[in-house]
Amino acid sequence: MGNSIRIPSDGVSVIAVDDTWIEGKAIQQLETTARLPGMHRVVGMPDLHPGRGYPVGAAFFSTNRLYPALVGNDIGCGMALWRTDIAAAKLNIDKLEKRLGSIDAPLDPAWNDVVAALDLPPTGHERALGTIGGGNHFAELQALDECYDDDAVARMGIDRRHLLLLVHSGSRGLGEAILRDHVARHGHAGLERGGADCAQYLDRHAQALRFARANRSLIAQRMLMRLRASGSTAIDVDHNLVAPAIVDGLAGWLHRKGATPSDAGPVVIPGSRGDYSYLVEPVADARSLYSLAHGAGRKWMRTECKDRLSARYSVAQLARTALGSRVVCDDRALIYEEAPEAYKSIDSVVAALRAAGLVRLLARLRPVLTYKTRECCE
Repeated sequence: MGNSIRIPSDGVSVIAVDDTWIEGKAIQQLETTARLPGMHRVVGMPDLHPGRGYPVGAAFFSTNRLYPALVGNDIGCGMALWRTDIAAAKLNIDKLEKRLGSIDAPLDPAWNDVVAALDLPPTGHERALGTIGGGNHFAELQALDECYDDDAVARMGIDRRHLLLLVHSGSRGLGEAILRDHVARHGHAGLERGGADCAQYLDRHAQALRFARANRSLIAQRMLMRLRASGSTAIDVDHNLVAPAIVDGLAGWLHRKGATPSDAGPVVIPGSRGDYSYLVEPVADARSLYSLAHGAGRKWMRTECKDRLSARYSVAQLARTALGSRVVCDDRALIYEEAPEAYKSIDSVVAALRAAGLVRLLARLRPVLTYKTRECCE
């Protein structure tokens, strides 16, 4: 395993190899977080990058006190992988894109019974259900490109004959509202274990996790209905959450901020929208705080992307990728911010995880059609 798990300072670990791109600012944020009261250990994943005060692509373990600000404003953000019955042979991407249209608007009344069956408590954010949101959220049709363990993949009901659908979204405005309320009352000081305020946050946090999973399911169902297809869930995991855990023999709180669990079965680690994604079997390991990278991780700040890329690529060019896939994104700023060049190489991220003995490859997935946002509503 070499030196793929590095320890830059006491209580801080980073999963990286020599060519892993990690900004110094992200390491600084990780080390600052390690000094929070009650913080026992923090781990940066290979996709680590700077966030708003706290790094993204990391896991944090504290005792006696939990920190909602480490979870962030999109509680329950995560990924769901769906099997579909869309034939992979003789794909017509033009037809798929036309059928899909726009799924930015709220669900129409025909979905009321489907939403009601989810039995979600009222939140005031119901109009956001079934919508992806902005930033790095997406929904992507994928094809099985390479299989490294035929038996394991077959047990998941995945095969080359049919496309997969990967949905990345979260609790939308609900998580934002919960974090704003918490910060307004408590700042970034965290919450003492067992207190009334802690219990209240955890109740609302649980509500946001349910909302986020329901949202991913509704996005998938909405897309499949538009594409005249059907499907079923293969994987659904959260990347942003806090949960009780035992690490190093201590009872405490495991926070993930842009990190996928390594103790919940197979997961997908996606690349940028013009790169492959990997289906992997994780190894649950306390060294990584039972967590893995959740994607490629940003290499450039969003504010830099258009200036760096606009002289090289038009919006139309960015809507087509080197792998032959298509990106639906009518937001001109966003398509530059989410360009493949703005992200790390997914192969380098996965290589660092493999070097640390944290994952076993099951399959490589190729993007076919990525949905971000479309202005028209059909």
